[in-house]
Parts: sequence; structure tokens; C-alpha cells
Amino acid sequence: MTGNTVDDTADAALVLGAAAHADGRPSAALRRRALHAAHLYDQGRVRLILASGGPPGASPTEAELIRQLCIKAGVPDSAILVEPCAATTAENIRLSLPILRKHKITRVCLVTDRFHAPRAAMVARAAGLSFTLSCPHADGVGWLKLCRLWLREGVAIVVYRYRIWRGR
Repeated sequence: MTGNTVDDTADAALVLGAAAHADGRPSAALRRRALHAAHLYDQGRVRLILASGGPPGASPTEAELIRQLCIKAGVPDSAILVEPCAATTAENIRLSLPILRKHKITRVCLVTDRFHAPRAAMVARAAGLSFTLSCPHADGVGWLKLCRLWLREGVAIVVYRYRIWRGR
């Protein structure tokens, strides 16, 4: 059900947000994810892109930055859906589900970084989402930063497992 790459097509790429800079520019992670989704679209592996991420009140939201980057990469605006409110991975999935249902999207490709993929997959699985994973290469990210990100994700996985166990 899950994997590191898309082996076949999916109805949509669900791009999980990542922080933006205070001045409204996309972070390297947000740019990586958005451009990876645009590449999947360009290759015909997905027919739609669902950009997810807020937080509410942010201007622009992570979802809007993803949309802008995908458009600049050649994806037509009509092929991009936006969920602008999610502030966490769990919200990315939960708030995207109604949009996916509305557009009759049953097969999703989660687009996120490799260090974030285990937690994203755990949350998607708990929500009953049918998905595959596709992760861009983290070119230019130093090993020390990658170690810190993997450690952060390890802690986050424990917290998320507890929340899922508790039903929250």
C-alpha cells in the first residue's frame, strides 16, 4: 500500500505543507515538495494536485505557495486544489479528506520528504486513506540537519502513535 516512489498512477498528489519563511517565501522543503508534485503531474502520474497547509491567518498559506510553485512549473491552475487550513500532519490528512471525497479521488500519492514519510504514512493509514508515497531528494541538505530532522520525526511518531491510540 505504501512505498517510496509512485509505481503507477494516482488520482491526485496530496502535497503536505512545510513551513514558509516569515517574509512569505517558501522554505526549501516546501519548494522540494511542490516541484516534485509538479513533476509527477508533468509525467502523467497524477491528474490533480491537492496542496495542503496553512496555518490559518498566514499570508500566503503553505497551500497557496505550493499552488504558485506548481503553476510556475507548468501545472494548470485548474489541476490544483487547495486546502489552506492545516497546521499539522494530522490536519493535512483530516482536512484533505472531504476535498478528496468531493472530487471522487480514491487513489492518492502523498508527497513529503523522506524523513517525514513514516509519520505521514502512519496518519494516512489511521485515517483510512488509500495512498502511495513519493519523496523528493533532499539535495543540498547537510547531514547534521538531516540527523536533526530524523530525530525530531522519531519523537513526533511516538506522540502521534499515542494520539491515534487515544483516538485524538
